[in-house]
Amino acid sequence: MYSQGLIGADGKTAEDEAFIARFQKRIDAEEKIEPNDPMPEGYRKTLVRQIGQHAHSEIVGMLPEGNWITRAPTLRRKAALLAKVQDEGGHGLYLYSAAETLGVSREQMTEELLSGKAKYSSIFNYPTPTWADIGMIGWLVDGAAIMNQIPLCRCSYGPYSRAMIRVCKEESFHQRQGYEIVMTLAQGTPEQRRMAQESLDRWWWPSLMMFGPHDGDSVNSDQSMKWKIKRFTNDELRQKFVDATVPQAERIGLKMPDPDLKWNEEKQGYDFGPINWDEFWKVVKGGGPMNRERIAARRKAWEDGAWVREAALAHAEKRKMARLAAE
Repeated sequence: MYSQGLIGADGKTAEDEAFIARFQKRIDAEEKIEPNDPMPEGYRKTLVRQIGQHAHSEIVGMLPEGNWITRAPTLRRKAALLAKVQDEGGHGLYLYSAAETLGVSREQMTEELLSGKAKYSSIFNYPTPTWADIGMIGWLVDGAAIMNQIPLCRCSYGPYSRAMIRVCKEESFHQRQGYEIVMTLAQGTPEQRRMAQESLDRWWWPSLMMFGPHDGDSVNSDQSMKWKIKRFTNDELRQKFVDATVPQAERIGLKMPDPDLKWNEEKQGYDFGPINWDEFWKVVKGGGPMNRERIAARRKAWEDGAWVREAALAHAEKRKMARLAAE
């Protein structure tokens, strides 16, 4: 998921070889890099891009689910979905704060998102026309996110790795919540079962795209793994996700929309069909079903909230002046 944040990243660095060697020695020794530690500029830029994309994904990811809070089928479902959306907002806050330790402001990151310079995960550019889609987001989207996020708890950059510990705990709950929604539908009426299957048919392939391009096409992954920002390649994580998710679908009687899907005894994992990378790149470049709507909603929220930010800054300045006067 957050490997997409490395698309177009500039990992180039101009420091001398001795500096790079000392830094890499710390990385290889599994030392955490902290904000005030010396680091290659390419390392900092890579982190800013990845953490910023991760934060944007958490915030934009609230939109398709938030639209269903008032339409969830029961009061229990409404309360659970509301809590989940609040969690996602908190995740975005943690991550923006982690990125700010690298010398980039939240305002700058948001401006880059709204201008199209920064991206968020491609998965959030798909519509959610049925209640089953909310279950699929929890089961598949959050499930894929967890595959990415658990290794990030061991990321070499301290603030990012520490933020991910709480994020992973909450995302794990979200995944179980989504699976329970899908399981309930799959075991319900024929109409509910068809709804669940139709939603799975739409979300399966975009979920596999979340892990980013094939390893051979992911030009920045090698450097990111050397710096231990990433711990697994895109294809390794995608395979782990498929192997974990297919049995879950079989257990509740849903069928994956992949005629090429089959168990491979030799590799002890599933073989699966080709991914439509043309669709992936179209969505990443802004041509997805909901790209314009998502950015428009984020821009409106940013503009409508300007007075709140200004009021908070004015209040902070007022308290600062009052303290100085008292001294």
